Amino acid sequence: MVGIRQFDEERLLQRAEGLFRAKGFDATSMTDLAAASGVQRGSLYNAFGDKEELFLRSFARYEARFLAAAQEALAIEDPRAALTAFLDTAIDNMTAAPTGRGCLTTRMAMEARHASARIQDGLRHLLSQLEATLHAALCRPAAAGRLAVSPEQAARLLVVFTRGLAVLERLDTAPDILRADARALVDLIAPARTGEVDLRVI
Repeated sequence: MVGIRQFDEERLLQRAEGLFRAKGFDATSMTDLAAASGVQRGSLYNAFGDKEELFLRSFARYEARFLAAAQEALAIEDPRAALTAFLDTAIDNMTAAPTGRGCLTTRMAMEARHASARIQDGLRHLLSQLEATLHAALCRPAAAGRLAVSPEQAARLLVVFTRGLAVLERLDTAPDILRADARALVDLIAPARTGEVDLRVI
C-alpha cells in the first residue's frame, strides 16, 4: 500500500551503520546502502530523503546503544572497577564489528572537516553526552577523594583517550594491548590505595 514502508527499518539502520562504519560517509553511496539492506534506492529516498538523513538516523541508533552501555558500566560503585568496565565497553565497541574497525564516531570524525553541520553537530553531541555521563559517575560519593584529578578533567581525559584507542585499533593494535593501556590510565586517574583489594575485572 502507498505510504506504508515495506521494509524493516531497524534492520535497515543496522545494515547502514555497518556500512558507514566500514567505508565512512563519503565513500558510501545510496547504491551501496540499497545493496547492503536489500531495499531499493527509490524506497530509501522516499523514506529518508537523502544519504545524510539515513546516516543521522543510523548514528542516533548507535549513540543510544553506546551511551546506554557506558552508563551500565559506570553504574559499578567502585570507581576503579567502573572506569575499567567503561573502557572495556569502549574497546568492545571498537572490536565487535565484523566489517569495520574503530568506533563509528571516530571513523566519522576523520571526515568531519568535509561533513555537513548536522553531522558535525551529531558527533559533538555524542562526545558531550559521553563526557557528561563520565562526569556524573565520577562525582558520586564513592569517587570522592579517589581521583588524582578533578572529575571534570578525568571525564575529559577519558573521552580523549577513547578516541585515541579507536585510532590505534584501526591500525590493528591488539585488544590486549588496548586493555593494558586502559588499565594504566585508570591507575593514573584513580590510584589504588595501599593494601586495597583491586575490584576491577581482570
